[in-house]
Amino acid sequence: MSRIEEVYKPALTGKKIPTLTLDNKWHQLFTQTESNPQIENLQTQLNDLLKRQGKITNEIKDIKKIKTKLMNEIVELMDSLNDKEPNKEQTKILEEHKRLISECNEKIDANQDELLDLPKEIDTVNYDLMLETMQSCYQTLSENTNEINEIAKWVGEIRIELKKKLVRKQEKEIMNQELYAYMHDIFGANVIEIFDMKYNPSEKPIKKSKKSEKA
Repeated sequence: MSRIEEVYKPALTGKKIPTLTLDNKWHQLFTQTESNPQIENLQTQLNDLLKRQGKITNEIKDIKKIKTKLMNEIVELMDSLNDKEPNKEQTKILEEHKRLISECNEKIDANQDELLDLPKEIDTVNYDLMLETMQSCYQTLSENTNEINEIAKWVGEIRIELKKKLVRKQEKEIMNQELYAYMHDIFGANVIEIFDMKYNPSEKPIKKSKKSEKA
C-alpha cells in the first residue's frame, strides 16, 4: 500500500466515487491548480479506458446489426426456395452468410468479455486518480493556509505600523499648528509671508492689495 493510499484510503471506504474525468466539478477544481504529472497521467489512462468502453459498446451494436441483417437474408432466401433444395449459387450464399454470422458471434463474445473486464479497470484507475486528487487538494490547502497566515500576520503588522504613522502624522500637524500660531503672534503676518509658509492649518495670511502697498 502506497503512502498516499495509507493516508487517504479510510476516507474513501464505503464511498461511491464518481468517474472523475466525467465530473465537471472535478475539472473546474483542477483548472485552478498547477499541473500535476501523476494526475495528468491517470486522467489520460481513465479517458482511454472510457473511450475503449464506448468504442466496444458501439462495435457490439454494429456487429449485432450486421448479424441480424445476415440472418434475415438467410430467412428470406430459405423462404424463396419453397422447400426446394438450394442451387449451387444459393448454397454458396448460405454458407458465406453462416460463416459471417459465426465471425460476428466470435467478435461479439470477445468484445463482451473485454467489456466485462473494463469496469474493474476503470474503477481501479479512477480510485488511484481520487487518491492523487486528495493528495493534491491537501497540499494546495496546506500551502494556501500557510500563505493566508503569512498575509494575516503582515496585515496585522501593517495595521500597527499604520496606527503609529497616523499618530505621528497627527503629532506633526499639531506641532505645525502651534509653531505657525506662535510665529504669527510674535512676528505678524507680514514676516510670516517672508518665509513663504506652505502650511496654514487655520487661515492663510491675507496678502495686501496693490493699493494698500502703494499707500
